Amino acid sequence: MASDSCKSLHSLTERLAIAIGQGELDHALRAIHDFVERIITEPLCTSQVYGSRKLDELCQKIGRANLEAIGAPPGDAADPPPESRLVVYIVTRLQKSGGHSRVIEDFIAAQPEARHLILATDLGGKSDTDYLLNGVGKHSKVLLEGAGAGNFQQRLTWLQSRLLKTRPHKVYLFNHHQDSVAVAAVQPAMKIDGSFYHHGDHQLCLGVHLSHLQHIDLHPMGYHTCREVLGIDNTYIPLTADDKGDRPSDWPFMPAGRLTTCTAARSNKVEVPYFVSYLELVPELLKATGGKHIHIGRLTPWALFSIRRGLKRRGIAAERFIYTPWVPSVWKALHEFRVDLYVASFPYGGGLTLIEVMGAGIPLALHRHIFSKVVSGIGLAYRGAFSWRFPEDLLAYCGSVTVSDLVQAGRAGRRQYETFHRPERLQAILNGTAGEQAVPDDASDDFVVEADEFASWMERQLSLGRVLARAAYRGFRRLRSWW
Repeated sequence: MASDSCKSLHSLTERLAIAIGQGELDHALRAIHDFVERIITEPLCTSQVYGSRKLDELCQKIGRANLEAIGAPPGDAADPPPESRLVVYIVTRLQKSGGHSRVIEDFIAAQPEARHLILATDLGGKSDTDYLLNGVGKHSKVLLEGAGAGNFQQRLTWLQSRLLKTRPHKVYLFNHHQDSVAVAAVQPAMKIDGSFYHHGDHQLCLGVHLSHLQHIDLHPMGYHTCREVLGIDNTYIPLTADDKGDRPSDWPFMPAGRLTTCTAARSNKVEVPYFVSYLELVPELLKATGGKHIHIGRLTPWALFSIRRGLKRRGIAAERFIYTPWVPSVWKALHEFRVDLYVASFPYGGGLTLIEVMGAGIPLALHRHIFSKVVSGIGLAYRGAFSWRFPEDLLAYCGSVTVSDLVQAGRAGRRQYETFHRPERLQAILNGTAGEQAVPDDASDDFVVEADEFASWMERQLSLGRVLARAAYRGFRRLRSWW
């Protein structure tokens, strides 16, 4: 079949509909996967397009055709086996870094009486089995199975066969944005009680419009966007984190009058084309604070080189920038490093990390994205949390913030955690004892788009250098998926 690098989504869907009719299911699955991959690696599409009803319908059509080919009677899946409750989590890849893996851990911990099966399509590479075995898998009835080698259709056949054979009581879809196999797998004919967990919420994500699955949003910004912009009848289940303790009362803020700042994020959140560069801002931040900055999360060698080059040019000692690729707990690391202020990642924020930061009693400095309140994360934070849009605003705040300011902000964050994000709340929701969930407020309701700055930034994306940079970024994403 001809190449699917079409000029329009309409053209793509028409061609794939023909392919599906001709039985070319593997080709169709791969084409959808690659199309979404191209969209999510284009920064201009971030928080502009969240889902595609047409692509979801194509995935479901593929899954329906494949299920018929398998030949298993769908009715067999309607009667659960007389064993303990089985909960299935469909993932693209389970890895030790990534918020959705942590959420799956929380879901498992909140249902200790059930059996848990994680099914991975392996489209993003092999899952980290050691991460599971050394974590929640040690204490719960948890199994991890991967599709392994095979083309897209073979992986779909494996996944649907496992669902039909295991007959789960509940299925949660935790797919990556482009995982067409996962979104095609769960069919209405299976009569499975299923939910789509919308963690790929700032970009085009397959599965957003699956009407036969409960749509779960994990923060106020996503909840209101899906309900009011996309017209989805959704459910809000807040992010939660185990309580690892408040900031010790005998630990003073800003000893010797210097700030220790921290950011926790992998390269996919900070090494993204944007009008402010995290790599360029870190040296400026250290110059303004006179203190230290800790970065938690794997960065590329180029990013580390850029930051350290910036330090050298400004005469800043290299040891004032502390880089650690991974920690078992961001919460505990914040305490161990004696962090005074958490500078949230940008241009893409991290929701679960913000919960840990607030629970740890650490003040926040949030970035107001120039056009997206979803990626800003402000709606998750306590009222009155400091936020900045332009670098000079952050630098001025860091140069003028007082110990009293930090104490008050740390307490506000801890209250926010205790009120909304304790594990007991998730357990009550999943066990059906939480009662009716209140519609969450969105603390970012007053968010304003910086239209002229956005237009200026968009214009710069058209340069040859930016085009080459985006191509390099896409290539890097493909390589990283197999690390």
